[in-house]
Amino acid sequence: MSTTQVTVADLTEIRVRQPGRIADAWARRRRRELVGPDGRLLIVAADHPARGALGVRQDRMAMASRSDLLERLATALRRPGIDGVLGTPDVLDDLLLMGALDDKVVVGSMNRGGLQGAVFELDDRFTAYRAAEIVARGLDGGKMLTRVALADPGTAATLEACAHAVTELAAAGVMAMVEPFLSERRDGRVANLLDPDSTIKSVHIAAGLGACSAHTWLKLPVVDELERVMDATTLPTLLLGGDPQGHPDDTYALWGKALELPAVRGLVVGRALLYPPDDDVAAAVDVAAGLVHGGAA
Repeated sequence: MSTTQVTVADLTEIRVRQPGRIADAWARRRRRELVGPDGRLLIVAADHPARGALGVRQDRMAMASRSDLLERLATALRRPGIDGVLGTPDVLDDLLLMGALDDKVVVGSMNRGGLQGAVFELDDRFTAYRAAEIVARGLDGGKMLTRVALADPGTAATLEACAHAVTELAAAGVMAMVEPFLSERRDGRVANLLDPDSTIKSVHIAAGLGACSAHTWLKLPVVDELERVMDATTLPTLLLGGDPQGHPDDTYALWGKALELPAVRGLVVGRALLYPPDDDVAAAVDVAAGLVHGGAA
């Protein structure tokens, strides 16, 4: 059974009988340059489940089926104009065995310890990839959630861990994708502050993490006054899609306008592409690819 012939149905048997195939497949994976001639990226995100975040729109368990998620990811990764995927080790190892990661940008999600809804949600520990593992496996980047809650003393540990990860990834010449938010607890729930001023403050905090910023990229939400927000940094930035709300055409229009800003170099989108209202993953990916890459897609 070759790597390219592996289906979702084969994965458990391989993990039982041939777990070493995963390490072998990482060693053999065909890699590509981080960015192509247009300097832009479209990344599909699949790291939500590891934080217990399974909902899409009104369906709280939309991402519960791993086989369904993998099929949707495989569909997305086959489309022209999709550059790669962001995920945790379990998801990326499955996609790797399925032969879906050759010639793709692969970004490992690092700190998934702040489980959605938990009393320790703001404790964003590194429970998935660490920098050394990302480098050893030949991944193309490491993504870290960096929520800054001024009333939570645990934020200091998160900042320190993210700073170490940025430094270690930069030393290996690997992208560090930092996703910052100013956050606070409201009625026992964590809320990210998405006003322009809070986003700008989070950008400055994130940009200063680590001993070298040469390989730091930002992952930021689409907020009001985005032009002013993007004036806060020279770091290349990917915009996140978030949980899709409203009509997809409104979302696409918002993305298209944001992508006109020079520092915005693409999108990292998960649920909006993988679970569109009409369930046509390929069509949703094609629209996003057209926005990011234009005629080059």
